[in-house]
Amino acid sequence: MPDPQPSIIHWFRRDLRIADNPSLSSAAESGLPLVPLYITSDWQGRHHWTGPNRQQFLCGSLAALAKNLETLGGRLIVRRGGAIAELRKIIRECRAAALHYHASPDPFGKSVETQVSLLCAELGVECHIHADIALHGPDEVLTQSGQPYRVFTPYFRNWENLPKSSPIAKPRPFKTPDHLTSLPLPTVADWGLEVPETQIAEPGESAARGRLKHAIAGKIENYSASRDFPGADGTSRISQDLRHGLVSIRTVHAACLKARAAADHVGKAGIDTFIKELAWREFYFAILHHFPNVLREEFNADWRGLEWHEPGRDFEAWKTGTTGFPIVDAGMRELLATGFMHNRVRMITAMFLTKDLHIDWKLGESWFMRHLVDGEIASNNGGWQWSAGTGADAAPYFRIQNPWSQTARYDPDGVYIKRWIPELAKVHPSRFLEPPKDGRPLAPGYPLPCVDHKTERERTLAIFNRLRSQKR
Repeated sequence: MPDPQPSIIHWFRRDLRIADNPSLSSAAESGLPLVPLYITSDWQGRHHWTGPNRQQFLCGSLAALAKNLETLGGRLIVRRGGAIAELRKIIRECRAAALHYHASPDPFGKSVETQVSLLCAELGVECHIHADIALHGPDEVLTQSGQPYRVFTPYFRNWENLPKSSPIAKPRPFKTPDHLTSLPLPTVADWGLEVPETQIAEPGESAARGRLKHAIAGKIENYSASRDFPGADGTSRISQDLRHGLVSIRTVHAACLKARAAADHVGKAGIDTFIKELAWREFYFAILHHFPNVLREEFNADWRGLEWHEPGRDFEAWKTGTTGFPIVDAGMRELLATGFMHNRVRMITAMFLTKDLHIDWKLGESWFMRHLVDGEIASNNGGWQWSAGTGADAAPYFRIQNPWSQTARYDPDGVYIKRWIPELAKVHPSRFLEPPKDGRPLAPGYPLPCVDHKTERERTLAIFNRLRSQKR
C-alpha cells in the first residue's frame, strides 16, 4: 500500500554529501518523509564528457552517500533513465509535495532544470532550486553596468569583496517511505564500461573531508611557493571532491579563513593564493554561463577560424605519453595512471598540443574530460582555451611555453618525470632540459622528440598572424 502521507524529494546531482547540503537540509525541515533520490544516466559505452575513471569515483561516492544517509534514518533511492521521466514516476509514487535540488553550472544541466520546472508546474509540486556549486553565482559578480566580466582580475576584486555564506549543520533525521523501491547502487558496468586500472583517489565524503583537513593543515600555507612543482605534494588534491560535491565550497572557504587567521605573513599569502584559485573556478563558471558558445568555438572571436592540423600520429603520441618530450609525456602518463594531472603540467601539455602540434584544443579538452576524475566542464574548457590563447583572459597567442625550459623551472631534478616515465629512471635530469644533442633517444625504448619546438613555435606565430591579418 502506498504511504498516504505526502513526501519531499531531494534530488542528488553534484552534492553527494550530507554535511552543509542546503537542499537536503531544507527538504528535511518539513518533517515529512524524505526521498533522497539519485538518477543514474542511461548512456552506454563511450561518452564525450566522462569516462570510466569519473564513473568509478561516482559509484564509490554514491556507496558512501548511501551509508551516510542511513545514519540520518533514511536510505538512498536509485533510479536509472532520463531525469524527467524518472522524476515524473517517483513524484507520483511518493505523492511528492515538493522537489528540492541544487542548480547546475553547465548548459546541459540548466536545460534539464527548465524541463523540471515545467514538470513540477504540471504536477502541482513545489520546485525549490538551491545555490550550492559556487560561493557566488554568475549573476552575482557583474560589472557596474551589469555586464559579465571577461577578465579575471576585476572579476576577482568584486568577488573578493562580496560577503560569503558559511556552512550549515547536517540535516535533521528523517525517514524514507518504506514502499519505495530502489535499484542497486550503480557500478561502471551499468554504463557498459570496465573497471579502470587507474589508481584514482578514494571516493566518498569522509575521504574528501580527510583530504581537505590534510590540505589545510599542511599545504595551503605554502601554496604560493609549491603549487607549480609537480614533483612536490604541494596542491590540495580536493578538485574531484568539489566536482562531485563531497565537500562544499563554503566548507572549503571557511576552513581557509580559519587557517588564515592563525597563519603568519607567509602563510597568509599562500592561503590568499589558494583562495584566488577558488575564484578562478567561479570565473570559469560565469564564463560558461554567460557565453555557453565557448564549448563550440573560441571565446575570443578574433581567433575563430584558426588552421588546425588533422589529428594523426602526433595526437596518438600525445595521448599515450610518447612524444619524446619528457615533461609532456610524464603528465599524460600520470593522467592515464591516476585520472589526475598536476595543474602546471595540464598547462604544459595543453599548450604543447595546440602550439607545438597545432591540434584543435577541443580534441584535447574532450580527452581530458574522458580521463580526469575531477573533470569540470567550465574549468577544463577555460584551461584549454587559456593555453590555446583563445579564451577569456587567456595567455597571449605569442606566449608559447617551451617544454624544455618549463622542465628546468618546475622539475629541474626530474623527480616528476622519473616518477611517471620509468624508462628514464637512470637518465641524468640535466638531459631533460633540452633535446638530445646527439640525435639519439634518452633511453632505450623512449622516443626522440616528435617535433622541433623552435620550428613549431615559429609556425604557430605565423598561423595566428595570418588569421589576424585576414580579419583586419
